[in-house]
Amino acid sequence: MLPFHFGIFPPGPLDGITDVPGVMVGHVTKVEGASIRTGATAVLPNADPWDHKVSAAFFAFNGNGEMTGTHWIEEAGYLEEPVVLTDTLDVGRAADGVVSWQIEHHPAIGRGDDVPLPVVGECDDALLNDIQARAVGPQDIVGLLDSARGGQFGRGSVGAGTSMNAFGFRAGIGSSSRVLPSDAGGYRVGVLVNDNTGSSRRLLNVLGVPVGEKLKDEYKAVFPKRVTLHGRLGSGSIIIVVATDAPLDGRQLRALALRAAMGMARTGLTSSVGSGDLIVAFSTTRIYERTGNFEIAAPKVQAIEDEDALDDLYTATAEATQGAIYDALFESKTATGRNGVTVYALPGERVLQMLRSAGAI
Repeated sequence: MLPFHFGIFPPGPLDGITDVPGVMVGHVTKVEGASIRTGATAVLPNADPWDHKVSAAFFAFNGNGEMTGTHWIEEAGYLEEPVVLTDTLDVGRAADGVVSWQIEHHPAIGRGDDVPLPVVGECDDALLNDIQARAVGPQDIVGLLDSARGGQFGRGSVGAGTSMNAFGFRAGIGSSSRVLPSDAGGYRVGVLVNDNTGSSRRLLNVLGVPVGEKLKDEYKAVFPKRVTLHGRLGSGSIIIVVATDAPLDGRQLRALALRAAMGMARTGLTSSVGSGDLIVAFSTTRIYERTGNFEIAAPKVQAIEDEDALDDLYTATAEATQGAIYDALFESKTATGRNGVTVYALPGERVLQMLRSAGAI
């Protein structure tokens, strides 16, 4: 959790996506030898999204990346699988694991029942990980999904975030939440990110303090061999998952996803050409129940009709996204990986002192 609070709305007790009731998170982390530094992370809107599909939307802020299954999210307006995050070359293997997990729980899939379209998002972790080894296998994903739980969960250099970096520091999994007051519905918004953005160190700001500029000549990554960072490896990516218990339809959730991009901007991210900045948002309370094979009932809960009421949710989403990106930076640890490359963690105490000196906290 972040060591400070900011913004208009307070965080939930966990300051994470699991503050939204029903949401579960799990990690599998693969660290082997000197070169394997990877993993996967899952976010489930509920324990059985196949039978209890949740209203959802997808938005690509910059599309140089992959999140499978999103065409159907946009078409249907709901999410019916877990959202799994992993490294770029393990997308197919992770999707295979999701299918196996779904079949274990619903044996009629493909044999009289419909078939799932797994939702798997990726970031390129090849700087510290031997990504070609494809260390995340389908059975890892099955175990990951079985282990997902509500409550507190690991942040930083864990799961899909094991080898992720941002602004020249270590990053990875971050999360934050916001709770609206009762007169605004009392709704909760939670965000989880896998942050691997390659933005320049100098762009990083924390609550308006130019932290990256102040640290531009310190804590630089160590490259024992000459390494050229270009293309997607140099530009990086970020995957953002937004959850809320506000009853929103697909159109409204897409608007929520757009505001997550505003939270990105507040940290200094500019989304370069090679970046895959992909956002999926869902509502845990607007559910499409399965009533039989191929039969899905319309949600019993109506979407919020007062559009002005969405403004607070927009603010909460931007704040929670900003907080989740900071969380990924503050929670990650210095690591050495493939080819002896070392990337340093954000010096948390120094940054906190900068924020105190500037009156930001």
